[in-house]
Amino acid sequence: MTMLELRNLSLSRAGVPVLGGIDLRLGAGEFVGLLGPNGAGKTTLLRAALGLLPAQGHSSLAALSARERARAAAYMPQGREIAWPMPVEALVALGRIAHPHSAGAADRAAIERAMTALHLAPLRHRRATELSGGEQARTLIARALAQETPLLIADEPIAGLDPAAQIEVMRLFGQIAGQGRTVLASLHDLGLAARHCTRLVMLHRGRIAADGPPEQVLTAENLARVFGITAHLAQGPDGLLFQPLGTIGHDESL
Repeated sequence: MTMLELRNLSLSRAGVPVLGGIDLRLGAGEFVGLLGPNGAGKTTLLRAALGLLPAQGHSSLAALSARERARAAAYMPQGREIAWPMPVEALVALGRIAHPHSAGAADRAAIERAMTALHLAPLRHRRATELSGGEQARTLIARALAQETPLLIADEPIAGLDPAAQIEVMRLFGQIAGQGRTVLASLHDLGLAARHCTRLVMLHRGRIAADGPPEQVLTAENLARVFGITAHLAQGPDGLLFQPLGTIGHDESL
């Protein structure tokens, strides 16, 4: 089952191409890591796929109405600052707005599942504005999880989290995919992406440079061409192990 389809998706700003001819199809049960250096177009791609930015081409999500889209995909943007002095539980409950009768037993159960998954139950009555940056990030992830959509799109969801929380969130996303849903997350930590994602999509200058299983995407050639780095790659018991070693100049001939 296709959860997201992009065909020839392109976007320009002030006449400068930002995305060029993106073709991408995500199926049920995939945990897809969207990789690329700063400025590669990751956030632009996620927002254009959701219909939040005007783009040329086709996005199966952008073609939906706002309510249909909210039931099809949950979105966690890159921004982490919470401006509303409301209790954590109430903020997580905002993820249920798209569902009719969002005050029933099913909604309360979804909210509780999301808070439990992110270890927020002890903070349920705390004002979200009083939380640490990492706690706010977990609260926003929980809000997206409470939406319980077939597709979860997250823009740098583990940024600002401590290492243990990063691993827990990546494992949680893997579990969600294992239940038949789909996760698309932009990530900067290539090591965690290599170990936890079932598929990686690497962007370079607004175009897809590589797409496939981690071991096929995180090759020496792709890492040199796109990121300008060398790295050690090895197959471990829990997946691909990745360790950056050094930087190199971007050689356009690669």
